[in-house]
Amino acid sequence: MPSRLEKLCAERGLKMTDQRRVISRVLSEAQDHPDVEEIYRRASAIDPKISIATVYRTMRLYEDANIIERLDFRDGRARYEENREEHHHHLIDVNSGEVIEFKNEELEAIKRKIAAELGYDIIGDRLELYGTKKHGAEALTPKKK
Repeated sequence: MPSRLEKLCAERGLKMTDQRRVISRVLSEAQDHPDVEEIYRRASAIDPKISIATVYRTMRLYEDANIIERLDFRDGRARYEENREEHHHHLIDVNSGEVIEFKNEELEAIKRKIAAELGYDIIGDRLELYGTKKHGAEALTPKKK
């Protein structure tokens, strides 16, 4: 069964090689925000013939086709996630590197209000919060992505 990314590639007219299928599956199954090295590690475990250069080329192709999103969490390496319809933001724990995805309707309303007051409609945005976990806050941590 094709992965979500494979379907997107087909919709955008991208040629799907066996190696791109593997990379697409790795990205679709990722529960984190892997960098190229991690994508390569996971993909080469499935197909040892995949090279790091192939992963780099595929990531650039997917990014140019707006299939994936390149993220910079200020840790010196580009991270990636599927470009999804659902809007979300990221909270990055600067001590552990953990990335937590979150949504908040109050925040969305505030952003729309600010833009409207300035005479704008929001057509896109990205919010990344950086922090450290408070002691005793483990039970409050939302779903990790």
